[in-house]
Amino acid sequence: MKAKLDFSNIGLKKIDMYIIKKFLGTYFFSIVLILSISVVFDLTEKLDKFYDHNAPLKAILFDYYLNFIPYYMNMFSPLFTFIAVIFFTSKMAGNTEIIAILASGVSFRRMMLPYFISAAIIASISFTVGGYIIPPGNKKRLSFENQYVSSFKTDNARNVQMEVDKGVIMYIERFEVATNTGYHFSLEKFDGKKLVSRLTAESLTWDSAYHWKLSNYLQRDFNDMRETTKQGFSKDTTIKVKPEEFFITTQESAQMTIKQLSNYLKRQKDRGVGNIQGFEDEYYKRFSMPLAAFIMTLIGVSLSSRKVRGGIGLHLGVGLALSSLYILFSTMSTSFAVNGAMSPFAAVWLPNAVFLLIGIYLYNTAPK
Repeated sequence: MKAKLDFSNIGLKKIDMYIIKKFLGTYFFSIVLILSISVVFDLTEKLDKFYDHNAPLKAILFDYYLNFIPYYMNMFSPLFTFIAVIFFTSKMAGNTEIIAILASGVSFRRMMLPYFISAAIIASISFTVGGYIIPPGNKKRLSFENQYVSSFKTDNARNVQMEVDKGVIMYIERFEVATNTGYHFSLEKFDGKKLVSRLTAESLTWDSAYHWKLSNYLQRDFNDMRETTKQGFSKDTTIKVKPEEFFITTQESAQMTIKQLSNYLKRQKDRGVGNIQGFEDEYYKRFSMPLAAFIMTLIGVSLSSRKVRGGIGLHLGVGLALSSLYILFSTMSTSFAVNGAMSPFAAVWLPNAVFLLIGIYLYNTAPK
């Protein structure tokens, strides 16, 4: 109540710091609380698998859970932001502190400033951690899961086709990682749309860097209507590709920094590889997720700044419903992007656009 905290006698800077401390304090408290519960549930679910695969305690703590916590913290950062705003703003509204702030001459728009400063801090942390710190940790976490929880990495690749250089198309019917050997290989070189040479081999084996060794090869060179051929048992050649590039799956995208993702997408597009929607989706999310902090803040303040019967309980119920819809909407749009039904850019940014409109509507209807 106003008697509790007389904002009319406090400078705006103190009001700002009061809201920022409340916001960030509640945000980090909700992270600790919810992720602690999540870790307990996850440990209960996976404890048998840890025991069956003889997972070392050190690996469980430092390779898995030390990277599990920041990954999911960043993934659900918009939800934590929303919960924090709803919780402490509803409490302020219930104590008529919002009325006191507005009655002291502070406009509703001006009152939003410390909220958006807090959202900017959260967005900056989310962008930096999600783009550069979490990806290296994901390598350890996913490697641990592959070894001690459930194996998801494959040991062979089929029907590999890509542009390894400008106008140079490579095809391998099957590649086995255990021996670094591929079978039924072809390498075609084009000058525009004109085929100038074709190199085929029964098998090829990776040596090092871009060095490959062909077995039972046939080289055909085309010059207008003339054709020259050369064949042999063994041939060393240079092909600008490495075996690990045949086994990159969408799970690898979470292990790449923003710069690595950008370079990978550019290289794959230059090669003509079409199945990169999952990587594009992850790349755009690195930018859209931090900005969601501002949208969730706008919705949360506009929704919970009004004193209503039911107080925090009602606001939290509505807030959790809206945040659940946001997560569901984001998941569905991601599925559309991966399946090719929608462009990854549109799929990632559509939830933000829709909920921004909801936020603007709630802001315009909020009591001022």
